[in-house]
Amino acid sequence: MEKEVVIIDASVLQNYVQELFKSSRVNTEDSEFIAKALVDSNLYGIDSHGVMRVPIYIKRFLNKAVTLNPNFKFNNTGKAIEIMDGDNGSGIIVGKKAMEKAIELAKSFGVGVVGVKRSNHYGACAIYTRMAVEEGMVGISMTNVKPLIIAPGAEKPVVGNNPFSIAIPTYNDFPFMLDMALSVVAGGKLSLAIKKGEKIPKNWATDKNGRPTDDPKEAFAGYLLPMGEYKGLGLAYAIDMLSGLLTGAEFGYGVQSMYEKPEEPSHTGHMMIAINVDKIIGKDQIKERMKRYHDDLMNTPMWDENKKMYFPGELESILYKQRKEEGIPIPIKIHEELEELGRQLGFNKSLEYI
Repeated sequence: MEKEVVIIDASVLQNYVQELFKSSRVNTEDSEFIAKALVDSNLYGIDSHGVMRVPIYIKRFLNKAVTLNPNFKFNNTGKAIEIMDGDNGSGIIVGKKAMEKAIELAKSFGVGVVGVKRSNHYGACAIYTRMAVEEGMVGISMTNVKPLIIAPGAEKPVVGNNPFSIAIPTYNDFPFMLDMALSVVAGGKLSLAIKKGEKIPKNWATDKNGRPTDDPKEAFAGYLLPMGEYKGLGLAYAIDMLSGLLTGAEFGYGVQSMYEKPEEPSHTGHMMIAINVDKIIGKDQIKERMKRYHDDLMNTPMWDENKKMYFPGELESILYKQRKEEGIPIPIKIHEELEELGRQLGFNKSLEYI
């Protein structure tokens, strides 16, 4: 029976991915951060935003749809507020610079808000909120994407599957880490199901005619269904407004798909917020209060003995440690794509697996 997945050591995978980007003329510093961000997403179990994204990111660099060495500009519009022009750079690098600026502002003013325009797909939102948590701050990150969520009864999608993340430090083994899109599942789950050759639940998406489907290929050509119906739609609208409309970025149908138009900029917008808890309640108090909150949740009586309560981010932290020690499962098709990409870029180094 043919292998469905291979297990790859995280450092081996990160080094290989880094070399792919460097071979695409991305500078060393950016290549290192992009590779780490993608492999970390796999380590935390966010496989839909991990190394499976490498081929499309590199394709866009090679097509000059994404600027290799962007000239970032910050416009201070208020003491704690800045607008960043991403100069059509890599969304992951733009996001990094934006959250760094938000953290810098929060150290001075208690809160830092950075709106971003002229960016591209920036991967998992948690990449950036984790940066804030590592500084002992609350992090909030959100982005808009091309309309892909269909409203009940609509003939075409009305808003993007706009994701957001909120991270709150616990000063413990893991932070509170919420990272979610506003469809039933993220679009990357469809790509992953296609690569794995798996069916999907019919409440995930519709085909291009708006009919529910369990075929991920039909769903990928169709539309996503919103989480919580109108509640999910409302949140998606709000994130589009905050990330796009308020920042000067594109919004709605002005945002392009990196898959459908790999030769064009995405015109994506982001919003990064860092909150300095020292300016509000102090690290000692939040540590004690977050422990109480966590303990209250963990002590919830369960009628189902097979179920267990988890703090948002806890399962991901457990999986991170496990995959760091045992390796990351990568679908064989993605492994083959990465090796083929390496050959196309002129180095024949194999991507070794365990």
